[in-house]
Amino acid sequence: MEGNKIPQHVAIIMDGNGRWAKRKKMPRTYGHLEGIKRVDEIVAAARRMGIKFLTLFAFSAENWDRPQKEVHMLMSALARSLESKVKDLDKAGIKFQVIGRAEGVPERLLKSFRVAEEKTKNNAGMTLNLAFNYGARQEIVDAVKQICERVKKGKIALHEITEEMVGNALYTKGVPDPDLLIRTSGEQRISNFLLWQLSYSELYFTPKY
Repeated sequence: MEGNKIPQHVAIIMDGNGRWAKRKKMPRTYGHLEGIKRVDEIVAAARRMGIKFLTLFAFSAENWDRPQKEVHMLMSALARSLESKVKDLDKAGIKFQVIGRAEGVPERLLKSFRVAEEKTKNNAGMTLNLAFNYGARQEIVDAVKQICERVKKGKIALHEITEEMVGNALYTKGVPDPDLLIRTSGEQRISNFLLWQLSYSELYFTPKY
């Protein structure tokens, strides 16, 4: 970013919670609980800075392969956290959205998502996108299927398909592409996250967990 220019949209891959806990000789679940606390700090800092869109990669479509106990704890902790924070999000004028597939997500967590989205849908402040059960390849496949269905029904012709149309078929419809991607933990890869949207983003990798 040039000078003190504030990015409009920041995306963050929150990686390394488990390794951070392991380094402290604590269970991986402890790291995830601490990671959830960091979300509050990140949201507050982004809001103070005037960032309009914040997208956090919380749980990938591949994360279901983790130990069941760890996955269950993460789902329960996230549901509790969101249920306790939804009033604060609304009061702060933050619009909450979830991007990803609903299949396989526990009903309590889905309900928490729906309640938070409905409660904050008219807020005009910062938009907080939570990428959960998300995979960029899945997202692109879903977009292609959606467009193919429109072609099949005769609503559009093949030659009318444009980049803008594809972008509007993605989960992030209405959200500008990220100006900046941050990934923690030292890993230097984007791990199937916002593959279409990150085409022109600045990438920053930090070793901090």
